[in-house]
Amino acid sequence: MQTREITGDLPMIIGNEEKFYEGNLIHYLQTLFYNATNLQNPYHNFRHTLHVVWLCHGACRYYEPQLTPRQMRNLLIAALFHDFDHPGHSHPGAQDPDQINIEIALANLRRYIAAEDRAFLPEIEALIEATHYPYKTKSEELGLLANIIRDADLAQAFSPAWIRQVVIGLAQEWGTQPIEVLKGQAAFLGTLSFYTPWARDLFPPELVNAKIEEAEKLVRLLETDRAVGNPTNFA
Repeated sequence: MQTREITGDLPMIIGNEEKFYEGNLIHYLQTLFYNATNLQNPYHNFRHTLHVVWLCHGACRYYEPQLTPRQMRNLLIAALFHDFDHPGHSHPGAQDPDQINIEIALANLRRYIAAEDRAFLPEIEALIEATHYPYKTKSEELGLLANIIRDADLAQAFSPAWIRQVVIGLAQEWGTQPIEVLKGQAAFLGTLSFYTPWARDLFPPELVNAKIEEAEKLVRLLETDRAVGNPTNFA
């Protein structure tokens, strides 16, 4: 089993100080930081994007014997762009809301892609399209890279800041109350299925079950003898 880490050296990843993948991602980090409009969204923000990048980099290490440096670069570029300019709302009335978000991300990828990566644009686009949720294509019909970015995109609930990022962040984007998102976590996590051996190793069933238990306990604490404005008298 992999050793789970809760911190990562993002400058090392972006600068590719270890010469692990092809080139570096400085151009793309600058593009994201100075041009993307979603950096401060409640959920689909800079933190989420870099969390996906960090996980994908970890997956590249896990699969290093199977992946070329070029494939790793394609995956990391896709991770940086997968939510680029996400509007931070759910597109009420749209038949396929996330397709709107995917098209926005793809348009920005095409706008900002570096000359040395343009020949690989179709492969990078396909990786971004794989993150469309709910999924349009079964995981078993996709390649390894697409399943890595899918699994990484689903794993935000296992980050240390999950309450702020997932529960409060998604509540703001969905226009609902945080308690409703928190109540839904047990059902979401209970059906969560990581496809890659890397993700199943990093987020084993006992970790998922512990997160479900944590969410359920929080709901009980928040709803037990709730009396707003009437603090318990300990005298």
